[in-house]
Amino acid sequence: MEYRALTEEEIIVFENNNCWAEDWNRVKVAVEGFFPKFFHRVMFYGDIRLGSFEKNVEVTKGFVKHSGINDATLRNVIVGNDCLIEKIGNYINNYTIGNDCLITNISVMETTEGATFGEGNLISVLNEVGDGNMILFHDLNSQLAAFMVKHFGDKDLKNAIRRLISEEIARTNPERGTLGNGVKIVNTKEITNTIIQDDCEISGASRLSDCTILSTGKASVYIGTGVICENTIISDGSSIINSVKMQDCFVGEACQIANGFTASQSVFFANSFMANGEACAAFCGPFSASHHKSSLLIGGMYSFYNAGSGTNFSNHAYKMGPMHWGVLERGTKTASGGYILMPATIGTFSVCFGKLMHHPNTQALPFSYLIAGGDTMFLVPGRNITTVGLYRDIRKWPKRDMRPQDSQKSIVNFDWLSPFSVGEILRGKKILENLRLASGDNVSTYNYHEYVINASSLRKGIKYYDIALRIYMGAVLKRAHKQGFFGKPETEIGLGKWNDLSGLLLPESEEQRMIADIKSGSLETIQDVLERFAEINRNYRRYQWAWTYRMILDYYGIQEITEVDSDRIKHDYIEARRAWIAEIKKDAEKEFDMGDVDEEVFRDFVDKLDHEIDFEE
Repeated sequence: MEYRALTEEEIIVFENNNCWAEDWNRVKVAVEGFFPKFFHRVMFYGDIRLGSFEKNVEVTKGFVKHSGINDATLRNVIVGNDCLIEKIGNYINNYTIGNDCLITNISVMETTEGATFGEGNLISVLNEVGDGNMILFHDLNSQLAAFMVKHFGDKDLKNAIRRLISEEIARTNPERGTLGNGVKIVNTKEITNTIIQDDCEISGASRLSDCTILSTGKASVYIGTGVICENTIISDGSSIINSVKMQDCFVGEACQIANGFTASQSVFFANSFMANGEACAAFCGPFSASHHKSSLLIGGMYSFYNAGSGTNFSNHAYKMGPMHWGVLERGTKTASGGYILMPATIGTFSVCFGKLMHHPNTQALPFSYLIAGGDTMFLVPGRNITTVGLYRDIRKWPKRDMRPQDSQKSIVNFDWLSPFSVGEILRGKKILENLRLASGDNVSTYNYHEYVINASSLRKGIKYYDIALRIYMGAVLKRAHKQGFFGKPETEIGLGKWNDLSGLLLPESEEQRMIADIKSGSLETIQDVLERFAEINRNYRRYQWAWTYRMILDYYGIQEITEVDSDRIKHDYIEARRAWIAEIKKDAEKEFDMGDVDEEVFRDFVDKLDHEIDFEE
């Protein structure tokens, strides 16, 4: 914007309106559209730049006031076009304000020396008293966060990532606090060293200190009454309301933090919901939720997870009813690397989508229930594959992604059957088959580590795992035909073990390649690192096909997939899918017979199951 000096006539108008300047020569105004009559009782210190003031500003629905500045003290401030600033209790100091902003009834807003805006903050998650293992900055996503936590024991890698992030921060951070366009700040006490981007609304907050708020026009951020945020970054589409207190945190896209929730040294990604409880050193991946006052998330890694108490811990106990919120799907990882179990009274379940572990060295039995009966722990392998709860979860999570397409930094792969989970199923099925082979069929129970598996549960577990394997192979093969890559894979990337980096499913070989490329300098910026994650995700189907092709050969004992084999796999897929739906229908009928579900809800659910046949081709 071009600026000019004030005219003598304009200075007279200012002074007649009880305005004062330390030096009128340091007050510059827009070449066009500036009118001093819209300024009353304003004190100017230092260098001031003022835009045009031609439009009205909506202060609340149906109520507009003309843009201008009233009852304010400004020092070293740039104000954009058509802003309304009034009732500033103390001052605005060292700030750049965008166009069409409303700032009213605040105490102080300033940038002080050494401001970081929450960028570059080193925190420790999973271990609340440990060394820092994650660096917060504006473009952090769940993949990079999980990558850092997983590999920060590698000193060379840690130093390389710190350097890349520091360079990114130095390149992008402004010299002082900024407000974007269309920002609304009302009835707020203190804003210090904070960047606030476009269309953010802050209403009644207590204090924002050293923060960055990544609001956009398509995914605005709302900060509500009584909120205190310090050294925290808040991403597009999120809301922080009702006396939330956050320190040293990162809030990802479309998260909701509400109702007195307190958090320190924690991260929350993609559609997480937190209310009433507390988080400390918590890694809350995509779709993590905590609703209860008594919930403390501490030193754990969560995703697709609902924190509760008792039977609420795993809400697959809630099936067709309206209270079904979520489930521990990808696993709840502890600081030691194991996965949480729930040894509790009979009927209290622990359901793990990816892994079910007693300690880090115990092999996985995925999709299993663990039920405590006195001093005995009963393991029901694979049971969760055929429940109403899992069926609902498969369909509900994509619909609950509230992020606009252009505001999805964190990658979330919604495949419930993937090389990651199917690899665990293959291992789980092998474990059960080996137990059966070792102990024979004429026993009532099998022992697996400290757990007891009833013979009927073991047989059903093998059956359920096999159903899932055939569904997976058929679905991937069908996609390969439709998308034109059926045949021998063009790449060997994807063979071997797969990992889950908080929503991104990837071959372990690609994760190791990324480590090497960061350490060697082949990935020159942190944006290159983030783009590599995106590239891996774009190639997911190719890598998946390479893994699945080999799996199909091993499963069916063939050398290549002929058209005859393809027809056989398709037939097995349809039969397995129908068996799966039949088991889910039986699960629904059991719940209905217990009287827990209205008949209308039950009939609607069964009708959806009956239409599953439409998706077989």
